[in-house]
Amino acid sequence: MSLKALFSGVAVAVFGLALSPTLAEAKGEKFVLISHAPDSDSWWNTIKNAIKVAGQQMDVTVDYRNPTTGDLTDMARIVDQAAASNPQGIIVTIADYDVLKEPIGRAVKKGIPVITINSGTREQSKQLGALMHVGQAEYDAGYGAGMRAKAAGASNFLCVNHYITNPASVERCRGFAEALGQKLSDQMLDSGIDPTEVQTKVTAYLRAKPNTNAILTLGPNSAEPTIAALDQMKMAGKVTFGTFDLSGKISEAIKSGTIAFAVDQQPYLQGYLPVVLLTNLARYGVMPSNDISSGPGFVTKDNIALVEKLAGEYR
Repeated sequence: MSLKALFSGVAVAVFGLALSPTLAEAKGEKFVLISHAPDSDSWWNTIKNAIKVAGQQMDVTVDYRNPTTGDLTDMARIVDQAAASNPQGIIVTIADYDVLKEPIGRAVKKGIPVITINSGTREQSKQLGALMHVGQAEYDAGYGAGMRAKAAGASNFLCVNHYITNPASVERCRGFAEALGQKLSDQMLDSGIDPTEVQTKVTAYLRAKPNTNAILTLGPNSAEPTIAALDQMKMAGKVTFGTFDLSGKISEAIKSGTIAFAVDQQPYLQGYLPVVLLTNLARYGVMPSNDISSGPGFVTKDNIALVEKLAGEYR
């Protein structure tokens, strides 16, 4: 056979493969991300943006679903509804393992690929049969925040928990307490999510316990009313104040010295990466074998300029 004939044959074979329909050419897959957050929780806007960007880039559809009031029984129902729609993958938080293990388990048993994010632990994710977990270890993040507060000389603390029914939020407070060498007990405040109520409860606590020298809030819903309470009491900058997550007001408080640090779990990655990974699984059958730690990182005065313009959208 001549070289010309040989290369002609190779060309035909190569272009023949390129033109034949394959799994890799599939587009338009559908995924569902289910969170535990109520509609009022603005922190999830970053994750909503992440799945929008990932959906556009991968040419897939990603639906965001959540219980409007944060009711976890309602969330369990949403998981079952999502599984019944037969998506190519489900992304879900483990807000309460006991409540969600059965509906998530049913989705896995049905053969739907599941990636867990945000809440819960790697161990729980594996027990559920999920492919991986993308998030941060909540106890470890709280402990890291507590060590920063301890280094600043803090001892007596308040942990403002705006979502106390979520076990992951309690783990944050517990880690903070134990890093300070204390038990959580009544130093965790069930603040609720209403801004006026949070501010009122924080103010009352600080008046009752004026020796409090450290505060941890668990996100913008508790951080922003706490900032207002400290401003009103003229205590801003006089206590070591740490928070989880970022917002415009939190960024301003970091720059002013009211907040010493924010724990950044990089929620954008929690929304973006599972969509990309599930798309590659659907098209090419590939999936990393390890979990992904998206945090914790710490935002302070030293690096706030790098992230403040991205808060609420990418950070």
